[in-house]
This record gives sequence, structure tokens and C-alpha cells, in this order.
Amino acid sequence: MENNLTSNNSNGNGRHIVEVKNLKQYFPIKAGLMQRVVGYVKAVDDISFRIERGKTMGLVGESGCGKTTVGKTLLRLLKPTAGHVVFDGTDIMTLDRKGMRALRPRMQMIFQDPYSSLSPRMPVSEIIGEAVREHELVSEDEFNDYIDDVMLSCGLQPYQKDRYPHEFSGGQRQRICVARSLALKPEFVVCDEPVSALDVSIQAQIINLLEDLQNQREMAYLFISHDLSVVQHISDYVGVMYLGDLVEYGEKALIFENPLHPYTQALLSAVPVPDPNYKSKRIILEGSIPSPANPPKGCKFHTRCRFAMPICKTDVPQTREIEPGHVVVCHLYNEQGTLVDEDSDKAI
Repeated sequence: MENNLTSNNSNGNGRHIVEVKNLKQYFPIKAGLMQRVVGYVKAVDDISFRIERGKTMGLVGESGCGKTTVGKTLLRLLKPTAGHVVFDGTDIMTLDRKGMRALRPRMQMIFQDPYSSLSPRMPVSEIIGEAVREHELVSEDEFNDYIDDVMLSCGLQPYQKDRYPHEFSGGQRQRICVARSLALKPEFVVCDEPVSALDVSIQAQIINLLEDLQNQREMAYLFISHDLSVVQHISDYVGVMYLGDLVEYGEKALIFENPLHPYTQALLSAVPVPDPNYKSKRIILEGSIPSPANPPKGCKFHTRCRFAMPICKTDVPQTREIEPGHVVVCHLYNEQGTLVDEDSDKAI
């Protein structure tokens, strides 16, 4: 089933820097003395979306839904089981090692944990400049000045470049991770929960830094996060993942003002509102997340959905475009994109 959560009106003018088509990432489950494959963990299960140049797509969902796997697969840090990732008109899944190496500087990743993603044995200048030297972005005579400029642009001081990661605070370490990624002048950056381990005040600094750098360099971001308030602040578009599926996708305002999928509605109901007089209508999801190695038949969310119908247990839902640029994968909406009648014989 093609889960194409994008509009089909692409005009081919290169507006989209990244196009993901029917991407699948299955990990084999091996058992027995001969380590035979007895099943697969469907971490990413047939998803499609696009990211515009200079824009940010937020990707949200519960832990284990496949968000980080999507990010790593887009950069081909993981080889996909099936599907295509088209970067600036080139299907990177068809590139050999030499072709991929030439493309690496244009695609980078900011990892979630600044403590484990930085080598404790390297000074900051080498952490930031290692890939710069490897790809020969600048000459050796210009190297030190270039690293100084990169550090300044990321809120770090040049006198700190001979220090080691353990000498920095958590926020400074994350700035080093940002500087390492942006030193290669990328056009697309996967931000894998870059502020989840930081204090709120430091989170704001890193988010503002990412936004300023995006405006200066017109980079595109895939911003992976659990924090919906952060996603609402930084994103232009939002995709909602559940158990390897992209169940809803649209512009930020459409998702936050008119969530369509029951899972999206439950996620947004959990966002705290800074108003002591506001009475939250929290939607509590019953049960636990099913195993991606043995997902439910039909709609994967039907075991926890308060609107589940008999058809949800047997048939995989189709993609419905409810309004321009806002699509959902759910049986609650018919082919015309309108809500199924509550009195329908389909309802439980």
C-alpha cells in the first residue's frame, strides 16, 4: 500500500530539496542455532513525504515509532529495505560509495546526545574541522580562520578550540555538534532531538541558533522531537508517526489547529498550556504500543483508538487529503475527505 502523504502537484522546479518515496526500513529478527531470519521489525513501513528548500519539517511521535530511523535512512547511514530518497534531483539509493562521498557535505546530522557523539580525545578544533579537512573544503592556510568563523557563527569563542568536550557545558557541547555539522555548509540537516537533553533556557538558545543559521544559509531541516511545543515553534510542516507509519502530514497551522487523526489529537492534548485557568481535555490512550515486529492487522492504531470501527481491524486505511496540503491515513474519513457518519453501520 502506497502511503503517500504529499500532494501530487509537484511542478518539477526543484522546490523540494528532499523527496521520500515509499521508504521502508525492516530489521531482520534472527533466532536458532543457524541464526535464521524468523521475522522483521518494521521500523519504517512505506512512508512518503517532501521537504522544501529553506523549510523545516517536524517529525513527532512516541518513542520507538521510527523517527530516528527515518533520519538515518535519509542520509543513508542505514541502507533501506525499499523505497527512494531523492536529494536535489538525485536518488541517493542508486549512488556508489564515491558518489555518496561527494554528496556527504551537503547532507548532515545533529545527533541527540552531545555527550556520546563527541570524541573525548579530540579538541574542539579537530572535532569541527575533521570533515572539513577530509573533504578539502578550504586550504590548510585558511583552515584555522575558517574554524574560528564557524565557531563564532555557532556561539562559540575561538579561544575555546583547543579545549576538550568535557570542559564544556551541555549547551556548549550541543553548539559544538551544530558547528561540526554546519562546517561543511550543508543544504539539508537532520536534527535528531537536538535540545531534548538541555535545560529550557539553553533549548531556546539552540533553537534560535538553528533558526538564524537557516535564515542565513537557506538550509532545510528534518527536526525530530518529542516536544510538540518546540516543533510548533520551529517547524513549517509537521509529520506524525505511529509504529513506522506516517499517519498525518500538513502545514504546522493545519496540524495544530485541526488535528485529524485520533493519535495526533491524543498527542496534542498532552501539550501543557501556560494558563492556570485552562482546563485540559487530556485524551488518554489505552494500552501500550504494539510490537513493530508483530503489528496489528488493518490499522496499526486500532488497538488504542477510541473511534475504532470493525473495518479498522481488517483493512489498511488509505491516504485522504482533507484540505489542501493536509492529509491523513484513517478510516474515519471517506474518499471525499469528509468525516464518516457516526451513525454509520461501520461504527462500533
